[in-house]
Amino acid sequence: MGRLFYATTRTSRYTEPCFSPAIGHCGRMNKCLAVTSYRTTIMEFLNQLQSLIASDPERMRVLRLVRELDLPDCWVAAGFVRNCVWDFMHQREPTLYSQDIDVIWYDPLQATAARDAIVEATLRGRDNTLRWSVKNQARMHERNADRPYRSADDAMKHWPETATAVGIRLNAEGQLEVSAPFGLDDLFALVVRPTERFMAEKRSIYANRIHTKRWQLVWPNLSIELSC
Repeated sequence: MGRLFYATTRTSRYTEPCFSPAIGHCGRMNKCLAVTSYRTTIMEFLNQLQSLIASDPERMRVLRLVRELDLPDCWVAAGFVRNCVWDFMHQREPTLYSQDIDVIWYDPLQATAARDAIVEATLRGRDNTLRWSVKNQARMHERNADRPYRSADDAMKHWPETATAVGIRLNAEGQLEVSAPFGLDDLFALVVRPTERFMAEKRSIYANRIHTKRWQLVWPNLSIELSC
């Protein structure tokens, strides 16, 4: 299975090589080495995540069902990905321990709740044992009191926790693509950290999520940041 990484923030800063035949070695070697090390870590996390998902028959079945929808900028995200890693890091058998299978997509021309309901009904028709949640992110900024989102990846930047803001999809060539606007560091470090707005004006929402989700009852090694 091929390996692809799709990201638009942290990792994209490090896509340029540290050595160019045209200009020679990077003048700031220490920085160059640090960037190389960081890139290696990112790729290790990426490869691990892709391997975990690829070895999980149930998650791969879900990804195939979602791929059949052929929706633009479409990912299965949040607990579907996060819980898989948390299970692995706790040496637990992988489960779909999540209330919903969160399917996100982005298309401003189809940004209605009615359209999402149709997609959910289609997925239930293919598997009614799962709780599907389909949300076109082109309309979700209104509910979340944010500026309009530009893509599914941009929408995830406005989610409460960095470790939750990860999506995955199976492309037409059978390759797993990952969208992780905050990288994968916190996810694999078992750190639950609020994103920017949930450190400030949305802090109470984040605190309430931590209280109601009770993640540490299932994954006791989580490190949850409560004070910011």
